[in-house]
Amino acid sequence: MPRTAPRICPLCEATCGLTLTIEGSTVTGARGDRDDVFSRGFLCPKGAAFGGLDNDPDRLRTPLVRRGGHLREVGWDEAYEAVAAAVPALVREHGAQSVGVVLGNPNAHTMAGALYPPLLLGALGTRNLFTASTLDQMPKHVSSGLLFGDPFAIPVPDLDRTDFLLLLGANPVESNGSLCTAPDFPGRLKALRARGGTLVVVDPRRTRTARLADRHLAPRPGADALLLAALAHTLLAEKLADPGPLAEHLEGLRELPDALARFTPEDVAPACDLPAAEIRTLARELAAAPTAAVYGRIGSCTTEYGTLASWLVDVLNILTGNLDRPGGALFPLPAAGPRPRPAGPGKGFALGRWRSRVSGHPEAKSELPTAALAEEIETPGEGRIRALIAIAANPVLSAPDGRRLDAALAGLDFMVSVDPYLNETSRHAHVVLPPPPPSQSAHHDFALNAFAVRNQVRYTRAPVPLDADRLDECEIHARLVLAVSGMHGRAEPSAVDDTAVQGALAKVTADRQSPLYGADPARLAGLLTGESGPERRLDLMLRLGPYGDLFGAAAPSGSETGGAPAGAGLSLERLLAHPHGIDLGPLRPRLPGVLKTRSGRIELLPDPIAAELPRLREALAGRPATLVLVGRRHLRSNNSWMHNVPALVGGSNRCTLQVHPEDADRLGLTDGGRARITADGGSLDVPVEVTDAVRAGVVSLPHGWGHDRSGTRLAVAGSVPGANVNQLLDGTRLDPLSGTAVLNGFPVALAPLP
Repeated sequence: MPRTAPRICPLCEATCGLTLTIEGSTVTGARGDRDDVFSRGFLCPKGAAFGGLDNDPDRLRTPLVRRGGHLREVGWDEAYEAVAAAVPALVREHGAQSVGVVLGNPNAHTMAGALYPPLLLGALGTRNLFTASTLDQMPKHVSSGLLFGDPFAIPVPDLDRTDFLLLLGANPVESNGSLCTAPDFPGRLKALRARGGTLVVVDPRRTRTARLADRHLAPRPGADALLLAALAHTLLAEKLADPGPLAEHLEGLRELPDALARFTPEDVAPACDLPAAEIRTLARELAAAPTAAVYGRIGSCTTEYGTLASWLVDVLNILTGNLDRPGGALFPLPAAGPRPRPAGPGKGFALGRWRSRVSGHPEAKSELPTAALAEEIETPGEGRIRALIAIAANPVLSAPDGRRLDAALAGLDFMVSVDPYLNETSRHAHVVLPPPPPSQSAHHDFALNAFAVRNQVRYTRAPVPLDADRLDECEIHARLVLAVSGMHGRAEPSAVDDTAVQGALAKVTADRQSPLYGADPARLAGLLTGESGPERRLDLMLRLGPYGDLFGAAAPSGSETGGAPAGAGLSLERLLAHPHGIDLGPLRPRLPGVLKTRSGRIELLPDPIAAELPRLREALAGRPATLVLVGRRHLRSNNSWMHNVPALVGGSNRCTLQVHPEDADRLGLTDGGRARITADGGSLDVPVEVTDAVRAGVVSLPHGWGHDRSGTRLAVAGSVPGANVNQLLDGTRLDPLSGTAVLNGFPVALAPLP
């Protein structure tokens, strides 16, 4: 008989609750969980296709090891023996920096991806870390680090209470949101307008989100930082800025007008291709709104001035008094996150503590630009990356200049890939470790709850028992930690979790400011519950977190925790009694406790930002390119890892080059015809879609396609391969502060093909 079970959806940042229909061990259906405390039954096409992804026949079941130049199926012990024989030996001979680690965005959607990579990096001792962050969100981490002293202190728009929402470079109706975890983003935008609020969308494309807006501005791509600077200038010049209670926490407010003096609406209008009067009107409306929030995402981050644009988003929220204010932009308080500490100066945030070996790119948040990975592998010399561990990552498609990286990966001494598919990147691995399908994995959103528009906590155990020939994804990671650290066969995987628990408890019991100071770590560890090491670690994080029971110790005062939080006394045992989650209430003001700057204040004009503004001013005198490219999101896609599910690759989810009718006429292009598009990194031949959904002078090609390489096992994706837009880039265009690849607003040339 069919049965049902709850499962948090792991397929995008919305984290919706699902109700799965299961027959035997097969997921036969998925619908929205109406009892879920956060998503309330919302479901998008990706969630509806959960069963298709879960049951994909191309998913690997057993490990693969390269023997005689070919990948062959082996048992788990043999796979880990291969890792244990290769990686420690390379480290002994060539040093810790000879190993690189690359993490893809699916890590944010699994418990294993949150819990184990830090332990893996600690075991390896390498600084060669590359993640998807430098392909999308790193500018926001850097700007938050500089402003607030913490790269993870990212305020999110209070969607359910705001009166005015300004969206830049974001299409949440199709993406479901990013760095803003909000199930049913479309419904929340419609509710905003229904209660009399205003939605303004800034995007060079008339997206589905833009069609919902009260006003849609379509500036020239890459001009977001200029537009935002002009808005901030107007607020200051017209005496509209009113930080309110924030003023006592600000440093640098007096210097800001001079720093932005050259960015008047009239100055930026030609570069933005927007009327100066329209820019002034937007600034005045933003200041006049009872509450307002400015939110910028991928389109504003993955540009030449991505960090400046991200900084200016928060500057506008600060100048209008809407930062840390209900209806504005607030800092979430996730249940498994750190407990708030008393306000005061912190360690601050620094950039460039080390640099990449070849091109000298500065680190940001302990990461190097993914665009630099190929050169770090292929360039001879001390410190060359000889081994790579790729976890849920497909940089051959997601990073610039995939052909170069493809060739570089083929020259590695050793590569490990933790991936359910043999894809464009994992096909180079010497060992492939496949995690089980999501129905056989438990789930809690460690990363994404830190950006949720409402505080809540949910956990779902695996709805389907683990197949006998598979390993749990957390065990796969734990065994990998043991293998690279020379402990394979000498310790059980549970030892990795035990070590993590012991380390966390030793730290908290030695902290004089902790309510658990002086407690016995062994006694506390004995109180943890859970059926596995990962569950015990989750229990620990919940109990030590802002709503936790602290093992019965007295909680800090309300001023330190942001008030008496709803759901206090949280533990895994209590959470398991609520299979649809526990609502912890709306976001609440958290300043100044969230600040970790050296001054203990919001550092409004940090030195790296001030030094970058002259470069932005130079853009005012630049001659704009005739034709530039932007990416686009599809509702039924999430980068490269969902193109092997038939239900998700049809209909509007197509890899076409969208071209405005005026440009099509000028260049001799026809709808349904083909064109050759050329940029820094080379050329692509693509099908043309003529549409006025893009503004003139702009073409659009979606991200994540290009499934045309041999040696993969992706039958559906291979039948509709599309073109890899990142192949148009050679990796030299980067936002200098964050190392983020410029994936939007770069110049291209276009010519018709027969």
